[in-house]
Amino acid sequence: MTTIHTRQLADIAYIRSGDKGDICTAGVIAKRPEDYALLKASLSPERVRAHYGDWVKRDVNCYPMDNLEAVVVVMEGALGGGATRTLRLDQTGKALGHALLRMPVIEGAAK
Repeated sequence: MTTIHTRQLADIAYIRSGDKGDICTAGVIAKRPEDYALLKASLSPERVRAHYGDWVKRDVNCYPMDNLEAVVVVMEGALGGGATRTLRLDQTGKALGHALLRMPVIEGAAK
């Protein structure tokens, strides 16, 4: 049996995330400068929305920060109404941010 390992964002990036109301903000930082192109190619609003499915109800924006080799991901309507209103378990920005690190990396991105 052959095992195919698909790299995840956790293999190339760190995460720092938080929440305010019903908005989750995640800073995804490349572990090495050479990983930044892969990070930018792997994080798009469409891919983030697909990763979370119907958990994100409104806009998703991804902002590359070339000077920090990071991408800031902002997900609106992502926390089920906010920490004090939702019935979800682990609805915080920290939990959603760490779940983002499970997204597959798009390999072969231009440098």
